[in-house]
Amino acid sequence: MKPVLVLLSLIVFCQSVSAQTAKVVLKVGDKAPEFALPNGDGKTVSLSDYTSRGPVVVVFYRGFW
Repeated sequence: MKPVLVLLSLIVFCQSVSAQTAKVVLKVGDKAPEFALPNGDGKTVSLSDYTSRGPVVVVFYRGFW
């Protein structure tokens, strides 16, 4: 019974998160929207922290190492 409750809770959580996320479609040349994420040290950094210094390239690596 407990695994079923955990699964149902996870489904409800995922649906509520997906309902709250806005779908942003960027085209080539568009500016990225402002965002903030934790860095490798756990400190939150934002895109504007780096764009103030010059151009920024954002790369997303899939997986962990």
